Amino acid sequence: MLYNRKVTAKYILTGLLMLMLAIITHQIDAKGKHFKQIFKSLTDDADTTKRTDKKNNASAGSDTLNKTDTSHTAADTSKKAIIDTLTISRDSLTAPVAYKAEDSAVLIIPTKQFFLYGKANAKYTDLTLDANVIKYDQATQLITAYGGTDTSNSPLNLPKMVQGGATSTSDTIKFNMKSQRGLTKNTYYKEGEMYIHAQVVKKVNANTEYAYKGRFTTCNLDTPHYAFITRKMKIINNKLAVTGPSIPEFEGVPMPIVIPFGIFPLETGRHSGFLPPAFANNFSLGLGLEGLGYYKVINDNWDVTVRSNIYTYGGWLLDIKPDYFKRYDYRGTLDLSIQKTKSLNTSGLAETEFSEYNTFFITWTHSSDTRARPGTSFSASVRAGSTKYNQVLPDNAFRNYQNQLASSITYSKMWEEGKYNLSIAANHNQNNSLGLINIQAPTLNFTASTIYPFQRQDQVGTPKWYQKLGISYSVTALNQFSFYDSVFNFKKLLDTAMWGVDHRLPITLTLPAFGPFVASPSVSYEERWYGQELLRTWDAAKDTLLTSTKRGFFAARQVSFAFAVNTRIFGTYKFKNSFISAIRHEVKPFISINYQPDLVSKYFDSVQVDNTGKNFARYSKLDGGVVGAFSEGKFGGISFGIDNLLEMKVRDKSDTSAEGTKKVRLLDGFGITGGYNLLADSLNWSPITFNLRSTLFGNVNITGGATIDPYGVDSMGNRINKLLWKSGSIGRFTGGNFALSTSLKSKSADGKSDSARITPDETLTPEEQQRQLDYVRQNPSEFVDFNIPWTLQLALSVNFSRLQATNLRDYYTQVNSNININGDFSLTPKWKIGGGTYFDFRTLKIQTVNLFLTREMHCWQMAINMQLGTYKSFSIVINPKSGILRDLKINRTRSFSSY
Repeated sequence: MLYNRKVTAKYILTGLLMLMLAIITHQIDAKGKHFKQIFKSLTDDADTTKRTDKKNNASAGSDTLNKTDTSHTAADTSKKAIIDTLTISRDSLTAPVAYKAEDSAVLIIPTKQFFLYGKANAKYTDLTLDANVIKYDQATQLITAYGGTDTSNSPLNLPKMVQGGATSTSDTIKFNMKSQRGLTKNTYYKEGEMYIHAQVVKKVNANTEYAYKGRFTTCNLDTPHYAFITRKMKIINNKLAVTGPSIPEFEGVPMPIVIPFGIFPLETGRHSGFLPPAFANNFSLGLGLEGLGYYKVINDNWDVTVRSNIYTYGGWLLDIKPDYFKRYDYRGTLDLSIQKTKSLNTSGLAETEFSEYNTFFITWTHSSDTRARPGTSFSASVRAGSTKYNQVLPDNAFRNYQNQLASSITYSKMWEEGKYNLSIAANHNQNNSLGLINIQAPTLNFTASTIYPFQRQDQVGTPKWYQKLGISYSVTALNQFSFYDSVFNFKKLLDTAMWGVDHRLPITLTLPAFGPFVASPSVSYEERWYGQELLRTWDAAKDTLLTSTKRGFFAARQVSFAFAVNTRIFGTYKFKNSFISAIRHEVKPFISINYQPDLVSKYFDSVQVDNTGKNFARYSKLDGGVVGAFSEGKFGGISFGIDNLLEMKVRDKSDTSAEGTKKVRLLDGFGITGGYNLLADSLNWSPITFNLRSTLFGNVNITGGATIDPYGVDSMGNRINKLLWKSGSIGRFTGGNFALSTSLKSKSADGKSDSARITPDETLTPEEQQRQLDYVRQNPSEFVDFNIPWTLQLALSVNFSRLQATNLRDYYTQVNSNININGDFSLTPKWKIGGGTYFDFRTLKIQTVNLFLTREMHCWQMAINMQLGTYKSFSIVINPKSGILRDLKINRTRSFSSY
């Protein structure tokens, strides 16, 4: 009985639900006209299709506002099928709106409103909006976004709007999608490197905003280290920001400084604009503005930068720097600097109060892409100018001591897949200490690669030994002009003109190896042409040696024959139960038999060198030519040498396997070369030369060399036939060099390697990379790596040589030695001190000392620089790291010089 009642109640409930569904359906059908009118306002005006069977459903939580509802079709197949859509009419929006919400999406049809709840996101064209709640009113095209709160009443999912590279986070956002106008309150706004916190931000169109009562900074912390307080600001997206009067504050403390206005570029990429100057105080040049200029974008391939320095004593500098680049064709940079230096004389010995110099300097780099013109290339690397330009350049210690300059402009052409090569070049070198400039233009070089006349065109099998006979040819033609820039004139320039041509015709043959030995016979013919010869005479009245030049055509030839044999010998000594697993020694000896007849004796002469009439010296009339002179005498003898390589294999602690080892080089090379002349009647032994190359501990580079003459000399320094070996001496040390360099540093604080933290720019040319390296050397405090606690760079160089004086009777010893030390270390994680010095052992003077102290301040940096030596300066600079505010710096500079 009870069971039957339950079943009856179940059927009664089902019947009531069906009755309610029928009533609801009838009500909806009765209101169909009203629903159609509202629904039509949300659809395209072009949709005029009529319907007889109307059953509509509005669903919430869909993925997009133009999602198609295909759940309903007409019952009558004879009538056209109708598709309901939620597409916004085209006169309202120009693009669909994609949306999503974590909680729910609600569409209220009568009021034409749409709501997204819980981590809502909407995207329309380039605008993205995230918020806790997003409300869209279709009638007004207005979007309103709110944030929420978590269980502790803390802000949650604050509205965030991103458009055109600008990001804003606010308490509330109201935005009109059609007019692109909007209003946000308590807004954090980010545009490029700039961060703005404003009470109100008003968006007047898609690209322009106004901010009221805000502070702006480039510090990305929630509580920035510094900011500028301003009452009003205008921002044009990706272009610029303009502010009214601003007051800077540090750590929340306003400073008693008012900036009348501010203009901050926000453009990315290339765009024209002014370059602000920096104030300078130079004791020798006066007060000045440095770096004032303008950057101009000419077109997609060209731009130019103009900068200038102006000083109160009357000096100035103008720098014009065009850059050009065309992808897959060419790229280059031209830099022309014109400088008028008017410096105060401080020595008290000068006749005038000021010293004036007019100097210039030109730098040009150019490279062509070989893909544009295969087989043809053009390149330029020019560094030239007045010899005093570097010396009088203010506040640039690296350039002040740069005395050697060189340039090269080269055009090359290749034929027959590299068989023939032609290059035409203009070269230049100058010594700023002497004021001597040498220009070689044009320089022509033609090379024909080795040809094998006995080799078959269609080679089959192993070639015969005679088929490896190869002949090549090269010719070099030079023209040179030399002058001192202080006494330059065109007539003297022509008087110094010299030309020369060098022809080379080597013939080589590689014989099959016989056992461990490889033999290589060769014949070499060389001919040199000269445009002048030297004539030296002794002037007894003036007690001096006179030199004159005779113009004409002169040719000298030299032939040499050689038969060389070389081999390689290996030896390994293994250790048991030792950290050292094995030591490997490789010996590479060689010996050659040489013959060279004396074909140039007619160009040698003897000249008296003093008034005694007993002392004479031999000299070549072709000395001083641009292609050099051959040595006198014939040679028929033996040349020999030996080179050594020493390395060891040690246990690798980082490899836990039993066979884990690694190689360590002890000697990259240690060689000895010499010779014995069988045809000479005296002085048969040639000087013995030694060379050494090694890399210790992976980062200590050592190179060295020495020349020892086995014969003694007379009172005038001339060699005599007396072997010093017989008296117990190894010989006479006539020249040598030694260089040691190393770069040491501690492990990085973040544990990353240099390659992981630094990504090189492979698009830069070697010249551009060199300019960046020069800038780093000039401004070490701007490139301090606080991840490395300490660094040390050490370079020691020693050179020794015996040279003959111009009077041909005296010899003198020249020793050049210097040491260069650079390094830095961290006093604290945010303070770093460093510097460098250059000491010249020949003059026993410290040429320069550079010291710097740097403070890392997150978004700012402070650098104190001091330079001692011939050029003295002191500077302190505080500036933001941000690119848009880098010129907004506080600097104090004092410079002194004694040039």
